[in-house]
Amino acid sequence: MPFTKLQFKPGIVSDVTAQTNEGGFVDGNLVRFRLGFPEKFGGWVKRSSNTYQGSARRLHNWVALDSSDYLGVGTHLKYYIEEGNTFYDITPIRVTTSAGDVTFAATNGSTTITVTDSAHGANQNDFVTFSGAATLGGVITADVLNQEYQIVSIVSSNTYTITSAVAANASDSGNGGGSVVGSYQINTGTDTTVGGTGWGAGQFGGTTDGALATQLNEALDDSETAVDVDDETGMNTANDVILVDNELMLVSATADDNTMTVTRGHSGTTAATHADNTLVRLALGNADPNNDFVGWGESANVTITGNQIRLYSHDNFGEDLIINPINGGIYYWDKTNGFSNRAVELSATSTFSGETSVPTIAKQILVSDQDRHVIAFGCDGLGANASATQGDGVQDPLLIRFSSQENPVNWFPTATNTAGDLRLGGGSTFVQAVETKQQILVFTNKTLHAMKFIGPPFTFGLQELSKNITIMSPFSAIAAEDAVFWMGVDTFYIYSGGQTVQLPCTVKDKVFLDFNFEEKDKVHVGVNSEFGEVIWFYPTGGQTTVDAYVIYNYQEKVWYYGTLSRDAWLDRGIRTLPMATGSSLLYNHEIGYDDDGSAMTSFVESAPIDIGDGDKFLFLSQVIPDITFNGSTNTNPDVDFTVKTKNSSGGNFLQTQSGNAQRTATSPVEQYTDKLNYRLRGRSFALRIDSTSLGTKYKLGVPLVDIRQDGRR
Repeated sequence: MPFTKLQFKPGIVSDVTAQTNEGGFVDGNLVRFRLGFPEKFGGWVKRSSNTYQGSARRLHNWVALDSSDYLGVGTHLKYYIEEGNTFYDITPIRVTTSAGDVTFAATNGSTTITVTDSAHGANQNDFVTFSGAATLGGVITADVLNQEYQIVSIVSSNTYTITSAVAANASDSGNGGGSVVGSYQINTGTDTTVGGTGWGAGQFGGTTDGALATQLNEALDDSETAVDVDDETGMNTANDVILVDNELMLVSATADDNTMTVTRGHSGTTAATHADNTLVRLALGNADPNNDFVGWGESANVTITGNQIRLYSHDNFGEDLIINPINGGIYYWDKTNGFSNRAVELSATSTFSGETSVPTIAKQILVSDQDRHVIAFGCDGLGANASATQGDGVQDPLLIRFSSQENPVNWFPTATNTAGDLRLGGGSTFVQAVETKQQILVFTNKTLHAMKFIGPPFTFGLQELSKNITIMSPFSAIAAEDAVFWMGVDTFYIYSGGQTVQLPCTVKDKVFLDFNFEEKDKVHVGVNSEFGEVIWFYPTGGQTTVDAYVIYNYQEKVWYYGTLSRDAWLDRGIRTLPMATGSSLLYNHEIGYDDDGSAMTSFVESAPIDIGDGDKFLFLSQVIPDITFNGSTNTNPDVDFTVKTKNSSGGNFLQTQSGNAQRTATSPVEQYTDKLNYRLRGRSFALRIDSTSLGTKYKLGVPLVDIRQDGRR
């Protein structure tokens, strides 16, 4: 029987049965399709061994007037600007204490230092830098203390602990002197979504980091109702609930005398004994309800919405940078001041004057390219009057405000400026805004709107484009060419030519049936414009970190997927290669064909192929490879051709044999293994190509197989 060509259809199709997809591919990893044929992904190399702290989930590249090439890197712990492979920490300062407000206490033989600072407002994992400290008298010298520390634990609203590089000795009995100053960076964010329903929703046991705290000033037996604490400020309102170890106590209204009157064993917990200095936390009654514990003693379903992972939006205003941690403040970094100066609140820069109603909280910040307005989405309202420096501090999740043109600090509308506001009419909360060539697309959790610059007197107009859509995360939509693509909660969408439609997806079940929806906010999208790819990174079921990707190739109009852990992605543009983050490193992508110096495992597998109607057995004896290794850096690149046979569509593969195809010469023409011999029998067969060698680039063509009919059983 003559050889048969294996002309495969491009893309991966996993949402139908393998038998239905005969002539196509059913699985693959680290492959893409170009000109209709599968080829190996480009590789990646870390830009340098320099690392940043935290998980970096947002990147922004821009160029200053002096041609400095900057990259903004927002992590859940800090904000950096990278230049020349060095990460410069510009995280804003939340508060700086007065001299003498901070004191230290060390314990002989321990590296733990207890820091006292009244109403410090810090959370676990926050960063603080001390200055002006004197030695504690022994090995805990001024040099040891006067540096940046990450807070290890919160003891109370007035005390917390840090870890010293050296263990204190018996002489370390001082408190650091009366000149200590603490500079606290903005509160860090969470790296894992805190949420859920019912008892224990939120952090472990339903707790939160921001709850008010103090500690016992006595040992408690299991019946005492007058509880002495170090400081009951903010905890003495009737019906407040405190948590001591695992016991809840209901507070009665009482004077602020540091003795709390309580009802023991509240809400089904058991009254117990507690040691002196035990941590006391305000479970219910915090000034910010988002800091209340959730689910303690409650049988009703309670859904957490407040503890979202730390995500940043950012945009450059000229050569300067505006940054916004989601549901946080808006900050400004002035390039002129250099890296030695951190970003500061937008309402308190030294760069501008005449601040009016500057938003103090927002979900996203954006600078419109065409008209140079700074736009805040999901922000607080106007200040009390025209001269108020800041907004009212009350976040409206559907409010959009924009500054006056070319002025990022003038937000109060007047007859002589272009500042103003709009309110989204659909959905319950803003999710994401994406700037396109002609407009800004604004997503709520249920609707899509177009925001366009229309000039005076209204400046911007808002038009609803679509209802009943969904969107997965604050960074799951992106503009590519003349369209906007996004991932919904169970499907994909495209907005193009004035219409919103669901994007047919051949791997939809593969993605959404193996998806950790609790960590959906980690979904992020990027474009790889060189290959016409929109790539979504997401966490699979049971994973708390991003570990997989799915790609829509808008040039080939096909889908493919694989595994790759990346926290952020940025397409080529100012820099010549795409960049991505992961494991506290910054990577260049599409460089070589290896995994940062290690071999990359890449494969593609076809659906089963039969002869006739599949009722006849076949005998396969030979494969003539059709493959090119152009671009490989390995002198003798190779791939494995594995052929598998089965007797029925629902059965297992019964026979498997592999052959290795290797390039042997490149001149005068490329030469490689001319044939691979097999002895396989079955009603159908599948072909799999594997690449596990260093420096190997491959592209599959149209291989030939020698098959003949071999009876009916």
